[in-house]
Amino acid sequence: MLWASLAYASGIVTGYYLWRPPLWWLVAAIVFSASEVYFLRRRPRAAFALVLLALFVTGALMMQVRVPEDHGSVGMLALADGRDLIVNAHVTKEGSPREKSPGDTQQRLDLETEQIGTGNETLVIHSGLRVNVYGHHRRIEDETNESEESVATPMHVFRYGERLRFPVRLYPPHNFRNPGAFDYAGYLAENGIVAIGSTRAETVELLPGFAGNWAELWRTRLRRSLIERIHVLWKPDEAPLLDAMLIGENSFLGRETLTNFQRTGTYHVLVISGLKVAVLALVMFWLLRRLRVSDIAASAITILLTVAYAVLTDVGAPVWRATLMLALYLGARLLNRRKSILNTIGAAALVLMIVDPVALLGASFQLSFLCVLVIGGIGTPLLERTTQPLFRALKSLDATGYDAALAPSLAQFRLDLRMVAGRLQPFFGKRIPLMMLSGTARLLLVGCEFLVISAVLQAGFAMPMAYYFHRATLVSLPANMLAVPLTEIIMIAAIVAVSASYIALGLAKVPALVAGAALYAMNGSVRWLGALRIADTRVHS
Repeated sequence: MLWASLAYASGIVTGYYLWRPPLWWLVAAIVFSASEVYFLRRRPRAAFALVLLALFVTGALMMQVRVPEDHGSVGMLALADGRDLIVNAHVTKEGSPREKSPGDTQQRLDLETEQIGTGNETLVIHSGLRVNVYGHHRRIEDETNESEESVATPMHVFRYGERLRFPVRLYPPHNFRNPGAFDYAGYLAENGIVAIGSTRAETVELLPGFAGNWAELWRTRLRRSLIERIHVLWKPDEAPLLDAMLIGENSFLGRETLTNFQRTGTYHVLVISGLKVAVLALVMFWLLRRLRVSDIAASAITILLTVAYAVLTDVGAPVWRATLMLALYLGARLLNRRKSILNTIGAAALVLMIVDPVALLGASFQLSFLCVLVIGGIGTPLLERTTQPLFRALKSLDATGYDAALAPSLAQFRLDLRMVAGRLQPFFGKRIPLMMLSGTARLLLVGCEFLVISAVLQAGFAMPMAYYFHRATLVSLPANMLAVPLTEIIMIAAIVAVSASYIALGLAKVPALVAGAALYAMNGSVRWLGALRIADTRVHS
């Protein structure tokens, strides 16, 4: 499957840069497919090569016959020139309101337009907008108060499905011209946002009716409830980080925090990524198996909960890619197929490229699969030949009969540990020394594995990071050695704390303290490394 996905990807890239009539690619695909069927039994290797060629030309064909998505951009862009408009729209995605300065509040809304008034005419246009609504705490006179003091009232918070009418000036999104800056315009285009603007809260009029679906309404309510719980359980300086790490809400993060995580190459822990999905799925599957749940039921429940998490976070392709790979891996495991991570990567990539060929050309798709490919193709085989045999040698150190089943070097390793344990027995007793040595050795091996995987990832990502973002920070290796394991602790403890808080807040105190302590350690290490001058040294393309 990995070879098949590479062939299909090569066809997509060729079709993007080398245009030919679609009929040519179609005829070539038919010829290669027919030839593959003919040689299947006669010459299997030739048939395999013909299959790859058929996938290659099919990828080029799909790239050239695709129909570009139109989010009403033609009509909307004609109006996004700064003129005064009156827009009727409904909220498709609500942002969390945040205080920009004392008394001033901002809420970011994604909207779908219904009608747009230009003064001379009213146009019916269905297109995506991103609008920032600014407001301040209004003060109204309290008639019941004899001292005539005014009372502050907060700005109305707009919710999913509400229909609005407001004046606005719209502009097309644009990028900063810094080398390696975030492709903001491309990101908005992928999410169907054609124009951006801002308005004042007091000029927004609520219209009657609800526009949307009830499933999305309940999703936004659950997300809002989780954010409220997080801000109840943790301190104001901790809650924004947990918002970002658990459900991808970064509205409350300060610029200084974002800068520190970016400078140290640990920004990925603040976004919902495949790493978070893998951690949650692994813990859930392990717990279900410990509870004596059958293999099939544990796999199905893990996949369903992962899909639910992807729906809840609603951060797009990275989580769905990880969810698809997880489903394929667990499915192959249930069917007693060879659980090859490279085969899983290839199958997931092929499915996603068939659904959306253009995704291959984006940095997100390439970096996501490069990450898993580096881990599965380089890091895992390296660990299987180095640390994994030592892990097996640490099992049942007191069982001398197990030595014969191991390689001579591993058997010698077990003998050395038992000899050291014998020297410690007069001080700690008979059983404790072996347990201490085994536990210490396991911790050291886990640390070595994190070091190896982090080093392999940094080496594999150096060139893509320099190409796409024009930098690869030098402190990312030590920063990620601390951030990645702490992220796993934070995720597990925080989920337990939030879940327990719906039963009773007292039950959430202990896991909340664990998550807070791990978060303090991670944030402190990031701030310390980010303050070093070496953090400003980068590899540039």
